[in-house]
Amino acid sequence: MDTLDLSYRLTVSLVGALARSCAKGLPASWRVRLEAEAPEMAAPGWIWLHAVSVGELLLADGLVGRLRAAGHRVHVSTGTPAGLDLLARRLAVWDAGKGLISGGAFPLDDPAGLESFLRQPPGAFIALETELWPGLVEALAARGIPRLVVNGRLTEKSLERGGPWLRRAAGRLTLVAARDQESAEAFRRLGAAQVALGGNLKADLPPPRPLPDHWAALRSAWAGDPVLVAGNTLEGEEDLVLGTWSAVRAQVPGLRLILAPRQPRRFDAVAAQLSGRGLPHRRASGPWPGEEAWRETGILLLDTLGDLASAYGEGTLALVAGGWGHSGGHNPLEPVQAGVPTLVGPGFANFADLVPPLREAGRLQVVEAADLEREVRARLADSPLRPRSAQPLPESLTGALDRTWALIAPHLPLVG
Repeated sequence: MDTLDLSYRLTVSLVGALARSCAKGLPASWRVRLEAEAPEMAAPGWIWLHAVSVGELLLADGLVGRLRAAGHRVHVSTGTPAGLDLLARRLAVWDAGKGLISGGAFPLDDPAGLESFLRQPPGAFIALETELWPGLVEALAARGIPRLVVNGRLTEKSLERGGPWLRRAAGRLTLVAARDQESAEAFRRLGAAQVALGGNLKADLPPPRPLPDHWAALRSAWAGDPVLVAGNTLEGEEDLVLGTWSAVRAQVPGLRLILAPRQPRRFDAVAAQLSGRGLPHRRASGPWPGEEAWRETGILLLDTLGDLASAYGEGTLALVAGGWGHSGGHNPLEPVQAGVPTLVGPGFANFADLVPPLREAGRLQVVEAADLEREVRARLADSPLRPRSAQPLPESLTGALDRTWALIAPHLPLVG
C-alpha cells in the first residue's frame, strides 16, 4: 500500500468511525449505508451489482435479467432511501421465484463497512454508470476480482473534479463499457486502461410494467380529454409547467396534467405548491377514488416511484424536464418509445447521445422555455388523445444490452 492508498484508507476510516459514533443523528442516506450488510446466503462466485439510486435501478432491468438467465446469484445494492424503497418492490419481480436475486444498501467505503461484503467475496463487481469507490476497488483488485463499469457515463465536469483517489480507482478497473464516445474518452483520460463502447442501456430496457389496477378509474374518467405528462421536473420547472398548463387549459378546458417531480424529497413541497396556487389535485400515493371523483380532478401528482415510464403512455403529450433552467436533462426514451409526442428543454447535456438522433428521426422536439406554451398548444392540436402504439427507436440507438453483455460476460465467474 503506497501513500495515496494509505491516505484514502485513513480518511475514510476516520469518517466511518465518526459516523458510527453519532449514527442516530445522521441523515437517512448515511444511516442506511452504516447498516448495510452482505447477502445472508452469499454463495461463492456471487455477483455484486451496484445501482446508486432510483435512476440506475430502473436501468438495471435488462442486465439483471441476463444475469438471472445465466444462473448467477446476484446481490443488488443501492445507496439512497428512495433507491431502497424501489429496490424492495423490484426484487420479487427480478427474482421470478428462482432464489437468485437479493438486494440491500451499499456500505460505507471503509474497511469496517466493506468487511461483511468481503468475508465471502463476490465473483465480480458491476457498477452502473459512474460509481467509483476507491476502497472497494482496491480491495477487489487485491483479490483478483473483476471490477466492471457498465453504461459508464463521465462528463467533462466530473472528469475535472476527479482527484488522485478517483484516478487511482479508475486505473484499477478491469473494464468500462461506456455509454457513448465522449464518456469513453473521459474514462480513458481518467486512467481506465480497458474502455469499450457498450451503448446506452436505457435504449434497450424492456417495456415498462403495467400501472396498478386502480389506475383504471382515472383512465376511464380522463378518456375523452387530452393529458399532459410532465416527468422528472426539477426545482423551478413546476412553475413553468403549471403556468403552461393553466394558460393552455384556458383554451382547452378538459386538459389534464400528470406531474412527476424527479426527487422524492420534493413531493411534499410540490403538493404544497399546488395547494398554494389553489389547484385541486390528488396524489398517486394517497387513496384512489372512483371514476366520478377523477372527472373533477385536473391534476395527478405522481409521487410514487417506478410508475413514470408507464404513466407516459396515459398522455397526449410528454414534457421531459430537467432541461428548462437546468443543464442536464432527463431520459426522453420512455415517452418516445410509448409513441407519445415529446418535448424537451435545451439543457440536455446528460443525454447528448440520445436527443440528437431522436430529434433527427422526428421523435422529439427541443423547445425553449419561452416557446413552451405555444408548442404545447400546437402539438396538442395535432396529436391523438393517446398513443396509437409503441414505436421502435432509430437503429443507431439499439443493441446496447447485447454489446454490454458480450463485453462483461468473459469476466464473470462460471456458474456451477
